[in-house]
Amino acid sequence: MIENKYPKWLALCYSIFFIALGINPAFRAVWIAEAIPLMIVFLFLVFSYRYFVFSNLAYTLMAIWLILHNIGAHYTFANVPFDWVNHLLDSNRNHFDRFAHFSIGFYAFPIAEFLVRKGHCKPIIAALFGLFAIMSTAAAYEIVEWWYAASAGGEAGIEFLGSQGDIWDAQKDMLADTLGAIFSLAIFFFAKTYNVKNNNR
Repeated sequence: MIENKYPKWLALCYSIFFIALGINPAFRAVWIAEAIPLMIVFLFLVFSYRYFVFSNLAYTLMAIWLILHNIGAHYTFANVPFDWVNHLLDSNRNHFDRFAHFSIGFYAFPIAEFLVRKGHCKPIIAALFGLFAIMSTAAAYEIVEWWYAASAGGEAGIEFLGSQGDIWDAQKDMLADTLGAIFSLAIFFFAKTYNVKNNNR
């Protein structure tokens, strides 16, 4: 059986990317705060690899958030060079953080994949669990953002919060997380259907 080296190469590439963007970030304090969840997720995936290997598609989806969040940590989310999209949307606000939040929802895919492959529940229940897990995580993260911004104060607190003057920023971020989860779960069911058709040939 040929070993699947894709996850290891992906992990190596991301490690280099993480180190590179950790050099001279815009705000070191903000970078450290933003890097903590990145390291928790990445190290969890590394250490869990020997016990459970996700599909290449699941690892790719998870890597998207790691990469986008890493970019946001380097520049701060409000200051990522993203003008071409902002102009496309005819907005003065930097919408990079919305894309990053949308990609958080992609983790609903590996959650559902894990539950189904382990035989814990049917795909529909697994998908609902993945969706609700993302929604609750999104709410928890917004609370953490508020706590850090209130504790740190000053410019670092404002940059970490990244609301850019939008009073509904937290709600819109949670909506982006939820829509990302729905999108990834649609991919989950499409991939599952595709695999079933191929296995029946």
